[in-house]
Amino acid sequence: MGIKILQQSKSQKQKAEAYLFFAKAADMGNLKAMEKMADALLFGSFGTQNITAAIQLYESLAKEGSYKAQNALGFLSSYGIGMEYDQAKALIYYTFGSVGGSMMSQMILGYRYLSGINVLQNCEVALNHYKKVADYIADKLEKTEGIPVEKVRLTERPENLSSNSEILDWDIHQYYKFLAERGDVQIQKALYYFLKAAKAGSANAMAFIGKMYLEGNAAAPQNNATAFKYFSMAANKGNAVGLHGLGLLYFYGKGVPLNYAEALKYFQKAAEKGWPNAQFQLGFMYYSGSGVWKDYKLAFKYFYLASQSGHPLAIYYLAEMYATGTGVLRSCRTAVEKRLKFLRKRRCIQWHFSCGIELPFKDIHLARRLYDMAAQTSPDAHIPVFFALMKLETVHFLRDILFFNQFTMRWKWMKLDNTLGPYWDLFVIGLIVALLIILLRNHHG
Repeated sequence: MGIKILQQSKSQKQKAEAYLFFAKAADMGNLKAMEKMADALLFGSFGTQNITAAIQLYESLAKEGSYKAQNALGFLSSYGIGMEYDQAKALIYYTFGSVGGSMMSQMILGYRYLSGINVLQNCEVALNHYKKVADYIADKLEKTEGIPVEKVRLTERPENLSSNSEILDWDIHQYYKFLAERGDVQIQKALYYFLKAAKAGSANAMAFIGKMYLEGNAAAPQNNATAFKYFSMAANKGNAVGLHGLGLLYFYGKGVPLNYAEALKYFQKAAEKGWPNAQFQLGFMYYSGSGVWKDYKLAFKYFYLASQSGHPLAIYYLAEMYATGTGVLRSCRTAVEKRLKFLRKRRCIQWHFSCGIELPFKDIHLARRLYDMAAQTSPDAHIPVFFALMKLETVHFLRDILFFNQFTMRWKWMKLDNTLGPYWDLFVIGLIVALLIILLRNHHG
């Protein structure tokens, strides 16, 4: 109940209501609710931030086998937030988290072993950790693999919609607009625009109607025969999406008898037109020997072509080939690079988290500690760190004073980081120079 309210919440009042449900469930011993409350205490998402209380709750959860708690304790130990800075203990927490099934722990351990952070550098161990995450995501992708709508190039609405092609482009643009919103009504509008564009002769629209009926939704219930009809109409116009759609139907035997030879034919035609999904399907057929003799050289060729367009599963299988030395010379380092590329394509929060690119929240205490560590690492960092700490403390001070807090909601557009961020150093240097001039004038005066 609390999770549903939190997902649908649009105001602080609704969020507070959700966390009250979590609090009640946590009091009754519900582990998921206790995890939510621990996170809320750590990040200050409900009430006042209380890191000490969060740690106590995480420790209690860790004893119950919560991998999320193991993750959190590993993170807090590794940065010394609210508890002793202890990389050895952090490693233990992350290890237990990974054993419990945490993908985030797997990513963090993979990065540590790849870079040799508090462990002996070992590419093979890193590769194994990254493989578990990649396998998990690839499995989800393979179950939902279809025609990615983002591959079709759209034009902005022109001033004069005089020609058929302009009308078709605008109709497909409307489809994207409605698809970006959620709800059955929007899907129905999307289908309306597609049918309108298809009637005017748009091959793209025909192909996407086929896709909608192949996958099924509230507006277009799953219907293989209707999908076949629209894919065929698009394919007859030479549309790559339609050709690929027919290939999928024959490959999986949906609405037509399973026929690998026909699937191969349509995939090849779509691949020749540069459609990455078709290139991937050809690679998979040759990799798995589905209806053709296994040919790892051809599999590599098509996976590589699809990967150039950013196809995530193609990148995943390239990583597998490099990891096992299948069809190519085995390379642990290349396999790791491919797996990381695959994970970046899926925009995993774990990637940002483990590589230090982007933390999932802003924490002034962590920021101070990291700046101190940078200053200790090199004498050259002292001055940049000094300026960075001045910015951090100033912004923190302004956020905390009563006047600023009173008008925060009124002036939401006022973002100090965005306003001063790029010019902060120049601003501080200018301020220091101005103060020196004033002091010198007073001294001589």
